[in-house]
Amino acid sequence: MPNNVPEATLLPPSQFAYTIDPSRPVLTNSRSMLAETRMTPHAHPRGQLLWAAQGIVKVTSDEAIWIVPSTHAVWIPSGVMHQVQAETLTQMRNLYVDPSFPIRAHQQGIAMLKMTPLIRELILRLVEGNTVLSEGPLRRLGLVLIDEIATLDELKVYLPAGKDPRLNRLITQLINEPLHNTLPEHNPTLKQRAARVGASVRTIERLFKAETGMTYRQWCSRHRLISTLEILRQGESTNHVAYELGYKSVSSFISAFKALFGCTPQAYAKQENHQLPPLLP
Repeated sequence: MPNNVPEATLLPPSQFAYTIDPSRPVLTNSRSMLAETRMTPHAHPRGQLLWAAQGIVKVTSDEAIWIVPSTHAVWIPSGVMHQVQAETLTQMRNLYVDPSFPIRAHQQGIAMLKMTPLIRELILRLVEGNTVLSEGPLRRLGLVLIDEIATLDELKVYLPAGKDPRLNRLITQLINEPLHNTLPEHNPTLKQRAARVGASVRTIERLFKAETGMTYRQWCSRHRLISTLEILRQGESTNHVAYELGYKSVSSFISAFKALFGCTPQAYAKQENHQLPPLLP
């Protein structure tokens, strides 16, 4: 699991993730994270629903990387090793589900889930209340939330990770740099990145294909498209996003977006802004 952030910026996970108590099915935790800070790699017995009410988070496991905008959440099953990093100033809302409630048991790994207005309001209400949900209305709301988490649609869009340390160091570079720097036609830039991790361009291209199942160009294209979700949510026009990402035409951006997400950028932005209330002040 890549880790190039200084030790001083590493944050510990919440103690509630390790509390085993079936009488308290859901425990909650809020935290603010500055951009580029991350938590120590960890696993915990409670399942976790991680949602950034504001900002963008990156969740990393040994197999993949998820870049998660506020329109989505991440389900992290019990016992799965992972690391969380704030890509921007982020307001985190975490729910920890006791292992006696085996929801989404069909999923063995991390999943990116599409938020709904109901889930959003349940999370905000539970976090606003307190973390001791052993009885009363808040406990009942927690049980409703557990049922709702089980019904959320999964968005099977992620960035495959690799095993080779050179490849993972380069992937970390790509994710942490501005989007326009990841344009795959910048061959000199790729050459410089490869040199910084002690590999040739040919080696990096081979590692991408062998370990992620994608070419370098395909991986960068997916990274850029995933990163547009929050930009579109914020109201930027399709034309502006296409230009910023270096597409030769707006139509080529729309086509690539639709191929990955199943709808046009305009339809996505309209749906998300209609379904979800405004972000927190």
